[in-house]
Amino acid sequence: MSPAQHEPDEDPGAPASSHAVSAPGAPSAARPKVPRRVAWRRLSTISRARLSRGTLLAALLTLVLGLALVAQVRSTQTADLENLRETDLIALLDDVTDRADRLEDEVRSLEQDRSRLESGGGDAAAAQAAQSRLESYQILAGTVPVSGPGVSVRVSDPEGEVTTTMMIDLVQELRDAGAEAIQIGPARVVATTWIGVDEGRLTVDGQPVAAPYSVVAIGDGHTLAGALAIPGGFNDSVRRVGGEVQVTEGEELVIDAVHEPPTLEHARPVPPSEGR
Repeated sequence: MSPAQHEPDEDPGAPASSHAVSAPGAPSAARPKVPRRVAWRRLSTISRARLSRGTLLAALLTLVLGLALVAQVRSTQTADLENLRETDLIALLDDVTDRADRLEDEVRSLEQDRSRLESGGGDAAAAQAAQSRLESYQILAGTVPVSGPGVSVRVSDPEGEVTTTMMIDLVQELRDAGAEAIQIGPARVVATTWIGVDEGRLTVDGQPVAAPYSVVAIGDGHTLAGALAIPGGFNDSVRRVGGEVQVTEGEELVIDAVHEPPTLEHARPVPPSEGR
């Protein structure tokens, strides 16, 4: 070997170089090909390693939580009816039946009015139908006194804990049960009625109402009384705050309070379309 081609001395204690330098033009070493079966075995091993005890516990808790949510939803949908007594269910069924009967009667009445008008029954039939509609609208608007069967409700409130929300619930329960007219204290309840508080006292349309509160509702007395007796309603809410509710059915009750309709400034009836 000539002096120009002298190789460096190797130190036996020196670490081996981590990077091999290939000679120029020499082909690079090819990666060994891993068989498919070995690759799948490695993937399976990795997957099994991740299924630790904590992962399995989390999955089990998620499953239990999902089952509990489904059971809760199903029980919530039926709890209201399942908790009712037989008499309450009968009253509720009677209420629904009475509403359906009233709607059918209204449909028959309207069809009869239409038949009389279409058959050319004369001005008398048209005037009678118009008068009947006018009376219905007057009752709904609260512009005339009314009388008829219904219930008289007396609400005691010794602690002064009956709230506006409770009174609104009372009105809604009576309406849902088919009440055609309602009066609270000196105020007639109509579509625009609002219930509030002024200096610690309940007010209806701005009129103060003193306890014990007196409420009169015209409608089917048995249905109205049954609606107020359903558990979880207005009666139970009043009892929870130390009050008491007395419901008395009557055959000839009178609502003498009337509502003065406001002057409308913006709303106007839409003219009927041609052909209607």
